[in-house]
Amino acid sequence: MQLTREDVAKAVGGADDVTIAQIIGTGATVDELAEAQAWLANDEPMLNAGKPLATGRVRELVDILSELDPSEDEDERGGIPAPEQT
Repeated sequence: MQLTREDVAKAVGGADDVTIAQIIGTGATVDELAEAQAWLANDEPMLNAGKPLATGRVRELVDILSELDPSEDEDERGGIPAPEQT
């Protein structure tokens, strides 16, 4: 069953209307959204369990959801590096 606005609002707190529309627009199911959230929460156990990397709609969801809550590592690497002093 394809996601509804209510499904997305319950699962993804703080998502704006545009993000909700993007998520619904993937054509994903509730199970695919849950899988994407599991990948974002901690991918190591999933990899250790032999689960292949997320692809297709799950990958799209991972990309969308990761923009909502960037990790601290991404924040640190995403900035412009300070100029070196000589």
